[in-house]
Amino acid sequence: MPEPAILCHQLRKRYGHVTAVDGLDLRVERGECFGMLGPNGAGKTTTIEILQGLLDPDEGSVEVLGRCWARDERDLRQRMGSQLQETKLPERLTVEEVVRLFRSFYRRGRSVEAVLAEVALLEKRRAWVSKLSGGQRQRLAVACALVSEPELLFLDEPTTGLDPQSRRQVWEIVSAFRRKGGTVLLTTHYMEEAQQLCDRVAVIDHGRVIALGSPRELIASLGAEHVVEFSLEASATMPETAYTMLPGVEAVSDDDGKVRLTVSQVHLVVPALIRMLAEHRVELHELTTHHATLEDVFLTLTGRHLRNG
Repeated sequence: MPEPAILCHQLRKRYGHVTAVDGLDLRVERGECFGMLGPNGAGKTTTIEILQGLLDPDEGSVEVLGRCWARDERDLRQRMGSQLQETKLPERLTVEEVVRLFRSFYRRGRSVEAVLAEVALLEKRRAWVSKLSGGQRQRLAVACALVSEPELLFLDEPTTGLDPQSRRQVWEIVSAFRRKGGTVLLTTHYMEEAQQLCDRVAVIDHGRVIALGSPRELIASLGAEHVVEFSLEASATMPETAYTMLPGVEAVSDDDGKVRLTVSQVHLVVPALIRMLAEHRVELHELTTHHATLEDVFLTLTGRHLRNG
């Protein structure tokens, strides 16, 4: 079996009485995009900082590109690129000066012009960092991570706070790096981002991996492709068994007054649900349907939404 890009075993990191990473195991294969998906505070950033050699674990072992940080730090720094959750760049340097500065840290790499073109910042090369939009700053941070032509790219919440257009621009940069054979480890709490970019996803909660697989495999673990969510008027209630009897319902849960049905045939469930409620003289307050997502996987596993933590 080929040597993995990242291999860690039983990682633990504590801050006082808080355990941020709790016995975490990961194996990231070369050439794949591996995502760590979870809410804020799940332990994603602490984990990625350990893997990047920025933090020492209290327990456990880490290998990156077949090397260990204690022995091979200088070599590893030359072979990886990193975009931190909050990358602070000099406000009074131009875009070109910032990328040129980062290029000077490495023995080999790409031309500044080529990297700026790839992240669509060539026209902004003479602009000060202070004049960039949020999306442009994030693309600049990714450019600094790419200028060394790394084998392994770490991205920690690369699109947090960006508008949809800027987010998709970053996605395309990551996809282009993958097409060239690069390996990516990214953290995110955006389910769509993980589904769009990742070959495999580890769902992280309270510093542990609670599910692992491709986005398709994790969604398939729900047992159905669709979710029907609804709430009832006023204080009306129905027993859970009434919903389980509807055609095509695989699972039922109540999320703070909103009922969630995981279903295989939404076109049969919704009419049957409406008929049943009418027979019991119960009115709907709202009803929505959607294809099952990684958000639904996380909610099923933990009872909480990703966005809420």
